[in-house]
Amino acid sequence: MLELYFWPMACSLASRIALMEAGIDARYRMAHLWTKKVVEDDSDFRTVSPKGAVPVLVLENGERLTESAAVLQYIADLKPELGLAPPSGDPDRYRLQEWLSFIGTEIHKGFLFPTFWYKDEASLAKPRARIGQTLSVPSAHLAHREFLVGNRFTVADGYLAWALLLLRHAGVDLAQWPDLGSYLVRIQARPQVKAAIGTEMQLWKSVAA
Repeated sequence: MLELYFWPMACSLASRIALMEAGIDARYRMAHLWTKKVVEDDSDFRTVSPKGAVPVLVLENGERLTESAAVLQYIADLKPELGLAPPSGDPDRYRLQEWLSFIGTEIHKGFLFPTFWYKDEASLAKPRARIGQTLSVPSAHLAHREFLVGNRFTVADGYLAWALLLLRHAGVDLAQWPDLGSYLVRIQARPQVKAAIGTEMQLWKSVAA
């Protein structure tokens, strides 16, 4: 069975969404991002991954896969018939990789990471100045589309939905981009997405208490 190391409402939520959308059972192990401890046994999370970051997907053969873009594509490829990622060789596969890269670099690492980890205003000035221009890209793309890639839900949609959820907690009002707001409502309405978010919100409340 696969194992996913995660922290509630961190980017690993996208991997939980992918697993649940694919109908794949997995063991979920919580790794504290600040203490770098595995919560269930207080072991050193860095022995699982020297990066000390989630997600970490432990494969059936014991190998470990990190980085959201890689983990998400791996999960999607376990159930190719579901179309969570276009197949290799399909031009849309490169569109999927394009969006995973954009979300990961421009929204996740470019804005959300410094917002939640840095405290000094000087470090936050540039990310805050850029986020409007950054969000205008997926907003324009989704103006007349239901999903990011092709005409069906893919793992890129799970990743973007997570990012948009956290943007609200980072003080970004999605009302400025109504197409993104309506997109997030659509994606959150999917039963497995709703269940994944609900699970992690409950876990977040328990660890934040």
